[in-house]
Amino acid sequence: MNEYDSARIADMLKNLNLHRTENSDEADLIILNTCAVREKAAEKLFHQLGRWKSYKETNPKCIFAVGGCVASEEGRKIRSRARTVDIVFGPQTYHRLPEMIERVEKGEGPQIDVSFPQNEKFSRLPANRSNKVSSFVTIMEGCSHFCSYCIVPYTRGSEISRSVDEILDEIKTLRDCGSREINLLGQNVNCYRGVNSDGSICNFPELLYRVHEIDGIDRLKFTTSNPIEFTQELINAFGDLKKITDALHLPVQSGSDRILKLMNRPYTADDYRDIVARLRKVRPEISISSDFIVGFPTETDDDFEDTLKLIRDIRFDNSFSFIYSKRPNTPAASMEDPVPSETKKERLARLQQLVETYTMQYSREMHGTLQEILVEGKAPMGNLLCGKTLNGRTANFEGPDDLIGSLVNVRITEVLPHSLKGEIESSK
Repeated sequence: MNEYDSARIADMLKNLNLHRTENSDEADLIILNTCAVREKAAEKLFHQLGRWKSYKETNPKCIFAVGGCVASEEGRKIRSRARTVDIVFGPQTYHRLPEMIERVEKGEGPQIDVSFPQNEKFSRLPANRSNKVSSFVTIMEGCSHFCSYCIVPYTRGSEISRSVDEILDEIKTLRDCGSREINLLGQNVNCYRGVNSDGSICNFPELLYRVHEIDGIDRLKFTTSNPIEFTQELINAFGDLKKITDALHLPVQSGSDRILKLMNRPYTADDYRDIVARLRKVRPEISISSDFIVGFPTETDDDFEDTLKLIRDIRFDNSFSFIYSKRPNTPAASMEDPVPSETKKERLARLQQLVETYTMQYSREMHGTLQEILVEGKAPMGNLLCGKTLNGRTANFEGPDDLIGSLVNVRITEVLPHSLKGEIESSK
């Protein structure tokens, strides 16, 4: 989500004759776009501002802007701790940045806007003309579920869905600019409820069918989904819509029903198992990744073993796993937390090691197979091309640059810890 927001901010600032510089000390405008999901995010922000303080001294006209979820969380506190900051804006107000910059330049003083205007942002942003092969499209923002550990509802507001026509028009523009894969974004993307042109409401599975019909878009992904509304209709879409890739990220957070209840996640571990079983019935090759919070307040050894059992049952392909971070003003922040720090670290290491065994097992099973790859660009190292398999693996291989943006069939010849290597056999 922040990557998408940052790209849209950059697009918007081009209209002010501003362009990116790789050297911060040359900048006339420095923007920090922040995330508040993890602990100590605010402290990292202020440390970075401290490191950049000298830029103000050498260029007093340089404007500092802080945006995103930490800005929404801290608000005016940012100015009280860092007087170098000229602008503070939230995730729902970055479309107002040009006007805020103009007011600062006119000498009207610091500008702070962390409000939550409904649906105003997307109507004010310039057309998304990303020339990337794979592009993000936000379809909804915010969250109305209030998991006890999560700060997102407080920093991004309640759920807001964009209209169907607005989303489809953006995707068609991206296609015309060269995108062949679309990744639909939302804090709870499958909770999408957008308005059709006739005033009726379109749910998420219905939107997937509409996007699937767009010629020139060959792959379709979405993140992040929530087990709460992972309906049979959505599962059926995986059986019907071949453009949906074979990789699904479905956060579970814990395998313990007791911990899930404390987290205010209204499903059980068996509910999650049932969703995955029904998904694999219509898409046997699907790759499942998830999020895990280790060391949630009062988590016992038995609770943690329940999580490991769920991992063994599902055989997750990958995970984003973290030790619980206390976030201010969330219900979980006031819970007693008797679990020692060393215990949490040991549990996290065990969980990650278990998931990694399945990750490598799946990768090894791909050795020698023919994989369809969407070529996204040049690999970071070596004179190779890189792209993604249908199940989300990065693959590197030799080939001419004019294949970028194409679908190619690659025979996997080598399995590495975090990527694959292969040889092209044909292109489409």
